[in-house]
Amino acid sequence: MYAPTPDDWRQANRARWDERVAVHAAGDYYDLDSFLAGREALRDFEIAEVGDVTGRTLLHLQCHIGLDTLSWARHGAAQVVGLDFSEPAVEAARGLARSLDLPPERAMFVAADVYEAAEAVPDPAYDIVYTGVGALNWLPDVDRWAETAASLVRPGGFLYLAEFHPLTDCLDDETGSTVAYDYFSREAWVDETPGTYADPAAETVHNRSVEWQHPLGDVVSALAAAGLRIDFLHEHDATLFARYQALRRHADGYYRFPADRPRIPMMYSLKATRPAVG
Repeated sequence: MYAPTPDDWRQANRARWDERVAVHAAGDYYDLDSFLAGREALRDFEIAEVGDVTGRTLLHLQCHIGLDTLSWARHGAAQVVGLDFSEPAVEAARGLARSLDLPPERAMFVAADVYEAAEAVPDPAYDIVYTGVGALNWLPDVDRWAETAASLVRPGGFLYLAEFHPLTDCLDDETGSTVAYDYFSREAWVDETPGTYADPAAETVHNRSVEWQHPLGDVVSALAAAGLRIDFLHEHDATLFARYQALRRHADGYYRFPADRPRIPMMYSLKATRPAVG
């Protein structure tokens, strides 16, 4: 339900994520054994749009247990730093890095709030600042996020964001064909659903979550106001899970509407560069 932002939103969300780390690490959704054996965790469009990361430094904000972060190291990044507010998630990520024989100078993980990232990470700026899917909805202030993220982009470097499209949260849950929720709402969405997207049947205790919807225009405008130049904004007609009952899973692993249904954007990605000095 929509509600004013509660004072304990950060504590509630941290308790929820802390509890779910063990579920995610043990389950089939993240399938850590196959990841450690070489399975790709990044989406194909992310790899294509970010491009060659060989020899570059990369900061991953809101990294959870670090699969995407470590994948960029596998793709040749000289150093990756993952940041997450959940200490159990950071410990799990560090364990994965050790299992992959990646020393701290190649793969480092930091437990800190994303709004405090500039004070928590080891370097003042990075070639690439990356944020993966399912991150911005946990933050109440997208302007503050953009200012923080942009401050960590080295001149000539860029921010890359891949996210679920905010339009998807406005449509009815069953068919995805009727507008059911306010696209422009600035209130929090407070929920008590147990389990997790990785295992809906998991028995969990800390079930309260507080999330926010950020219209696409707000995200783009916030990054531009923070001094970044928008290089591209791509909208994708596919998503990573069965958001609506009408979606069908395709051979490439993405979910799409049947061919006889009009398409809508369900994910988006953008790249924003900090102009080089001089």
